[in-house]
Amino acid sequence: MLTKSEEYRENARNCGQLADDAKDFPSKNRYRRMQDAWLALAEEQDWLDGQLPPQ
Repeated sequence: MLTKSEEYRENARNCGQLADDAKDFPSKNRYRRMQDAWLALAEEQDWLDGQLPPQ
């Protein structure tokens, strides 16, 4: 079973793959922004779970 932060990182990987496969710049850019957002959520969840010190 995945932790929440692992799920968020998996979503980020999926968005990265979609960005790589995108045919136009607006779609590629949108998926990259979504990837960044999922990674930010993963880091926040790690912090909430006590796995990372606050920054």
